[in-house]
Amino acid sequence: MNNTFLAIDIGSSAVTAVIAKHDLDNNINILGTGIQKSNGINKGLIINIEEASKAIKDAVSVAKRSTTEMIDTTVVSISGSYSKSIRSSGSVNVPNGLITETEINQVMQMALYNATIVPEYEVVHVVPIFFKVDDSVEVDNPLNMNGSRLEVSVYIVTAKRTALTNIKSALKISGIEIVKFVLDSYASALAVLDEQQRKFGAIVINLGSTTTEFVYYKGNSIIFNGFIPVGSNHITNDLSVMLHTPPTAAEKIKLEYGSLTRNYSPNNELGVTKVKIPRIGDEESISEVALDYIQTIIHARVEEVLVLVKNKLKKSGLLDNTGSGIVITGGMSYLDGIKKLTEKIFDGIPISISNPKNIKNGFMSFDEANMATIVGLLFYSLGTNRSYQLDSSKKLIKPLRKDRVVEPKISVTNTMASEKPTMEMNMNNKEHIQIKDNGAILTPLIKDKKKGVSKFWSKVSEWF
Repeated sequence: MNNTFLAIDIGSSAVTAVIAKHDLDNNINILGTGIQKSNGINKGLIINIEEASKAIKDAVSVAKRSTTEMIDTTVVSISGSYSKSIRSSGSVNVPNGLITETEINQVMQMALYNATIVPEYEVVHVVPIFFKVDDSVEVDNPLNMNGSRLEVSVYIVTAKRTALTNIKSALKISGIEIVKFVLDSYASALAVLDEQQRKFGAIVINLGSTTTEFVYYKGNSIIFNGFIPVGSNHITNDLSVMLHTPPTAAEKIKLEYGSLTRNYSPNNELGVTKVKIPRIGDEESISEVALDYIQTIIHARVEEVLVLVKNKLKKSGLLDNTGSGIVITGGMSYLDGIKKLTEKIFDGIPISISNPKNIKNGFMSFDEANMATIVGLLFYSLGTNRSYQLDSSKKLIKPLRKDRVVEPKISVTNTMASEKPTMEMNMNNKEHIQIKDNGAILTPLIKDKKKGVSKFWSKVSEWF
């Protein structure tokens, strides 16, 4: 099984690369990490391939310093800024009465075939919302069920071809040719939601530096996703413009005094009502600005973002069906008072702030809100929280169950040694299923019946 993978989160503020490996207990072992400041990337889009390529290459190079493992698979996050999503359905007959992964693959491919994909867009995910067997109730996993007909309803995420090509071009400089793309908000949901939240459905809002991505996630499926081209950097820009101060000073004010609910009136608990800031263009000149005015600027921008998200969710008709409420993550989730403001805007809906699940390692901490996407990419690669689905290469990938034993990787150097395990596997595999490229991708092997017939007639010819 190919179990060493590289995960790359191409964010607008930082590029994060992590090399990891599955162990025999289906855990993730971190082998190397690298973080570089993003350049040439804005609002999830590559705007300068040369600068973006350097940032990605530097992050990957740092991650590779601590390991000599060969990378088998690369997964890369993509922004919702250039994505479109549609729903589709498909159905197939089950000839043998027992549903196998072959039928699951066929029905997923049929649903994709039935969908109307915009020509300049490429498929990133085909995720089943539910399956049906013989018009029965909805099922999550139809594998090994008995029936004569299998149906599926799917959520298809597509992305603009030119945007994906630019990412591939940027990765090529690092020697990365084959990649699998994962939607940013989908990865965030995998990272922050617990089992109960996934079961009843939850909305995850990832408040990033230049973008806000959100997804409605239920069971093991995306139900809806959206994108707003506004993030925490816009707060910095607002402060810089409104206070006539350099962006560096505005960022410092945001981090030190940024709050949505703090009391800045006279005689407040902090004992501070004003702050001194430099003037833009004349940094030697200092002016005083009231903290409650700064709070008003920050409050207006954050409220705008949350209202825009609410309106999009309301338009989708899903806002009133969030069983587990709304989960906020991302760098802006650290802003003081963000939970109270969100509760006020999404009146009556439970709100929680969540960091991704931490992965123990000796390199870096993953339990920070801005790490949600990279942690989600790692969980996606492991596959424990994933359903049967088609990936960006349109191949069927399967969930990796916790009780499934992952075979250790066999490293061989000569051709004869490499042929032996494959021969033994084919001899012992009655269903003739071969695992290729990724341990979660199944490709059926087809018997060459013609070859056997031709040998038979050749033998007959020799006799006569």
